[in-house]
Amino acid sequence: MSKDCCGTDSCLETEDKDIKHHEHDDHRQQVRGAYAQVANASNNGDACGIDSSCCGVSDEAAINTLISTRLGYSEADLDMVPEGADMGLGCGNPRAIASLKSGETVVDLGAGGGFDCFLAAHEVGESGHVIGIDMTPDMLSKARNNAAKGKFTNVEFRLGEIEHLPVENDTADVIISNCVINLSPNKQQVFNDAYRILKPGGRLAISDVVATVELPEAMRNDPALIAGCMGNASLIEDLAAIMKSAGFEQIAIEPKDESKEFIRDWAPDQNVTDYVVSATIEAVKPGTGCC
Repeated sequence: MSKDCCGTDSCLETEDKDIKHHEHDDHRQQVRGAYAQVANASNNGDACGIDSSCCGVSDEAAINTLISTRLGYSEADLDMVPEGADMGLGCGNPRAIASLKSGETVVDLGAGGGFDCFLAAHEVGESGHVIGIDMTPDMLSKARNNAAKGKFTNVEFRLGEIEHLPVENDTADVIISNCVINLSPNKQQVFNDAYRILKPGGRLAISDVVATVELPEAMRNDPALIAGCMGNASLIEDLAAIMKSAGFEQIAIEPKDESKEFIRDWAPDQNVTDYVVSATIEAVKPGTGCC
């Protein structure tokens, strides 16, 4: 005869896990909905949110160009991608720190419309391969259409969550990501899975927002700030600990104070730059081929 386990430690632990899973799912649905709106607004030539926001697009290509050049992209970069791939999203230029080489395999976490994927594809060449991952079907459709327009044969896009990447073990030479990991409710799992798919000696090259001081609870729970890459920002030391726990070495997190100039535009009614800043985030999976 089985016993009712209610009230025991094991049942309470199971209940806690169920609550956490439900909260994570709600978080993902909220973010997915926000970025589906971005993709559709871009497709329809509408504005979505603040013109220079991480979670918004402009209906003017000139504004998106201005935003992207502020993030560290060149006019030449923008000329190399299909029209519509640059939506003015992101908080930096991860490719600038990736040191990509011909023939390498690159995985982009949160590929959006494919902007960084297409730039990476030019660097790795036809002998290389770029895999873009996104959990929003609308973005995935947009990226695939952009790839077809630009006739990119060395790029593919896959539907999936960055916590559970649809990529085999030891596949990537480099993982890039631009202002996306902050959108995850479980960063430890993101870095654990990133470690799994990297080859030994593989490297991370990430641009994301980090917290310089602890965010107030109201900011952490603000749906707009969460979707805008700010509300879920980790303290630098906490992020480094997460990456170390995943197995990464040579961890380097470099805040970019100049990014405050554009971050304040993301939420002009809140003093977000008192708490967050964009940073470059680099690390290496130990093993043969490292350095």
